[in-house]
Amino acid sequence: MDTGQPLNALRVFLVEDAASVRRKIALLLGAIADVLVVGEAEDGETALAAIRQHSADVAVIDLRLAAGSGIDLIATLTQTMPRVITIALTNHSGPAFRAACKTAGAHYFFDKTAEFDAACRTIEALASTRSTRVADR
Repeated sequence: MDTGQPLNALRVFLVEDAASVRRKIALLLGAIADVLVVGEAEDGETALAAIRQHSADVAVIDLRLAAGSGIDLIATLTQTMPRVITIALTNHSGPAFRAACKTAGAHYFFDKTAEFDAACRTIEALASTRSTRVADR
């Protein structure tokens, strides 16, 4: 069965409490070459299990979740699945939130409103780097 997605696609998991926002982000990220959105969750506990189950390469995480905290999820991923690249994508972008995400181990931090394009470019670059590494094997 051909899914139309390359076998070496960057596997992205979205963690966002608002379903409508998740859908929009999934559509936009899924349109990036070599990116496959493998799952979505609205809370940290569900996300943690699903990120592992889907072998996600990247977790895009809002800080406000239906249950739990995005910062706590980033910290847990940093400790238990350090190969997963964590990207905080949130409207809570003040200096204290940025510092807390950095301390938790986030690889990247973007303001959802002002820096969404930069987040997409970063994911595109990660996908491109992954595709090049896989092709070189």
